[in-house]
Amino acid sequence: MGDNKTPSEKPLLTDPPFYLPEFEESYRYIIDEYDVEPKEIGIFLPCAMRKPYSSSPSHQLIRMVISQVLDPDQYHIVVFGTCGIVPGELEEMYPYAHYKYMLGKCKDQLVLDDFLRIETDRVAGYLGKTRDLYRYRIAYCLGIFREAFIRGAEQAGVRIDLILPTKDVINMIVEQGDCAFQEGSLSMDDYLGELCEELVRFRNSHLKKE
Repeated sequence: MGDNKTPSEKPLLTDPPFYLPEFEESYRYIIDEYDVEPKEIGIFLPCAMRKPYSSSPSHQLIRMVISQVLDPDQYHIVVFGTCGIVPGELEEMYPYAHYKYMLGKCKDQLVLDDFLRIETDRVAGYLGKTRDLYRYRIAYCLGIFREAFIRGAEQAGVRIDLILPTKDVINMIVEQGDCAFQEGSLSMDDYLGELCEELVRFRNSHLKKE
């Protein structure tokens, strides 16, 4: 994985990251070399503007909800999106903490189509690699990230056991129509409340049998 530059010496990448060779190289390292620790549940979250991802306000809220319901040894957080797909513990590895790009501001349909194609393949690759490492998979995502994750799972032939928010709650947010983005933010109270409720239901129905 390359040179000896310290993080502060690394360049800030501002082009769409899914096109950049640095992200393809890092993705290949994760797929071909990195040993993912087996866990009961893989929890898949979209990437965030603030880096590292776990420092972003939205991720802190989401992680707080997850930690209130599940024990740390039960789950593994994986981040996906414009970054590709990366185990949460590698969030400070170059280039994952060294780029600034917001797909939500992109109006170029060709770029959006390319993202969907590239991210679908990367999600499929990771889900294929970890097929036998997670017993369950939970995704919490919206919009084109959600579409890429669903397509990637279908391409890999791997089941998503729970995907949130549900369509009913998304439709409710869209109908209210007072958000910067059509479907709002994953850190909204309605979404987080549902996440908590559904995680509790999932835990009680799937993790308490043994």
